[in-house]
Amino acid sequence: MIRFLPMLVLLPVLGWYSHAAAHESRPLYVEIKEVEPLIFTVQWKTPPGVPTQAEPSIALPAFCEIKTPVSGTRPAKGKQVFRCTEDVAGSEIRIDYPVFNPSVSTLTRTSWLSGESQTVLGAPDESVLRIPPRENFGNVAWEYLALGARHILEGYDHLLFLICLLIIARTPRRMLITITGFTVAHSITLALSTLNLVRAPVPPVEATIALSIVFLALEIVRGDANSLTYRHPIAVASTFGLLHGFGFATVLGETGLPQTEVPTALLFFNLGVEVGQVSFVLMIVAAYQLLRLGASVAGRSVSTESLRPLETTAAYAVGIIASFWMIERVAGFWQA
Repeated sequence: MIRFLPMLVLLPVLGWYSHAAAHESRPLYVEIKEVEPLIFTVQWKTPPGVPTQAEPSIALPAFCEIKTPVSGTRPAKGKQVFRCTEDVAGSEIRIDYPVFNPSVSTLTRTSWLSGESQTVLGAPDESVLRIPPRENFGNVAWEYLALGARHILEGYDHLLFLICLLIIARTPRRMLITITGFTVAHSITLALSTLNLVRAPVPPVEATIALSIVFLALEIVRGDANSLTYRHPIAVASTFGLLHGFGFATVLGETGLPQTEVPTALLFFNLGVEVGQVSFVLMIVAAYQLLRLGASVAGRSVSTESLRPLETTAAYAVGIIASFWMIERVAGFWQA
């Protein structure tokens, strides 16, 4: 009987653990708040399903010490004040459970004196979480530059639109003017929409972006050099660029802007879009030059007329894809 005593002691604990693991989905909530320079209050609230004996303690880095320890029995919501010798931004906090980890996730919110706040969600098996670094010019600039470049290179609708513009512009000078018009136009609506000065519903914008690609593809198939599109590509690029700017703003809306470096984020996201856009255009131009070089080696010349069948085929392919996107996005109006 004595040898089974440890098992009898553990049975209630294991029973509670299996029950908590199966039913407790609410996270442990931890709030770290900078109340004075290098002084932080740490409050935490455990889910109701976690018993008192299993409640965790929260430890800041070793360079922080408890300024006012909590006296008496700690309730479900704990609170301590830490005085630190250096900034906790970018450092780690530890969640220590006295008995075992009850397999609950951890939601940590950090608030700084500047007014910015950041949230981190830790998995149930994570007992160490990293406090995000403070927002600063360098961090925000790099993060949003990369976001903008990634968005344009992964945004196939924008890339197909650019291909159509390049085919219509033809010469390097007209390409430069056309892409510049597109850039200036989408920069305007990107800024206005991001700053909530102008609002546009997302589903119609996405559908109309697809329609703009269909329009350009149709113009290429027609090949009318006297049309407005061919004679003034910058006007068409600028008009549709205003529309595409709302599409770019949607990405920023989903990602969110920093609370203290809004102009920096907006500027560098737009620069990132341009970096991705210019990189793509250079790749297309390089491919064209390689085509000309290959034709020259083979004893053939590449002219506008010789490229016409290839342009028409590409326009049909682009138009079919964009038409599918447009129908799919219009159908989504009734699903939103």
